Amino acid sequence: MKKTLLILAAGAVALLQSCGGAKVAETYSEMKVVEDGGTGAYKAIMVTEPSLEAHTIFRPEDLSAFGKKNPLPILVWGNGACTNSPWEHVNFLSEIASHGFMVIATGYMPEEGKRNYGPQSTSAQQLESIDWATAVNADKESPYYQKLDLDAVAAAGMSCGGLQTLDNATDPRLKTLMICNSGLFSNPAGAVPGMPMPDKERLQEIKVPIIYILGGETDIAYGNGMDDFSRITKVPAFAANYPVGHGGTYAQLHGGEFSVVALAWLQWQLQGDKEAAKMFQGDPCGVAQREGWTAEKKNID
Repeated sequence: MKKTLLILAAGAVALLQSCGGAKVAETYSEMKVVEDGGTGAYKAIMVTEPSLEAHTIFRPEDLSAFGKKNPLPILVWGNGACTNSPWEHVNFLSEIASHGFMVIATGYMPEEGKRNYGPQSTSAQQLESIDWATAVNADKESPYYQKLDLDAVAAAGMSCGGLQTLDNATDPRLKTLMICNSGLFSNPAGAVPGMPMPDKERLQEIKVPIIYILGGETDIAYGNGMDDFSRITKVPAFAANYPVGHGGTYAQLHGGEFSVVALAWLQWQLQGDKEAAKMFQGDPCGVAQREGWTAEKKNID
């Protein structure tokens, strides 16, 4: 968080922005820029919205490029350790947002040096994110009016957040799933109290493409995640491993290698990007050709 620049913080800020020829009052409680706003075409900001408690949003600062004909795909994110703040993942999430995504993360906006954000987060907060996105997209007074793509929603999360994602995996509004450094426990006795604990049978209920992004054999979630992958047979599934352990590369510049693979998956699944699809299709696929990565897949090609 040391590279995060606070550029605006007030109880409620009114920002006039052009929206379809009308002026819309945009209100948010707090706004920050993470790193340099990401490497994408749309510099990202991190904001909190007064109408969405205990969530943090990463999205393009300038929304004028988006509308009914070019809406923002949505990613709802759950954090590691069931933490009620995305403090570990801000570089990663900001980078994704800068490529034209609306990222709604579970939990409170990170504060410099703070690690404790109260009670554990819950699976329900991801669904609250989708409910909120649906409401503001239909609200003519909202700066997000008709700017969000409700037909292109992904759920994702790291560690506990991955379990929360799998807990929500059958929600019919989801188009794809992304499980990072996580997997359903083969032995629930090893779980931290409070984590969601769906049965492995839940995997057979998944109806959308799913990717596991893991930290290799030293990742404590490696066994669980790869066991999940082995059990999934009905939908496109991809398992990508990069040997960095459970912590991933989220805190690295622009989210490191994990953001490269995650972004390509989202661009393919939510934006229909054929170039991004090459990261996962073919033999060898693009992921496998990146230094350090190994990949397994099924029902992809």
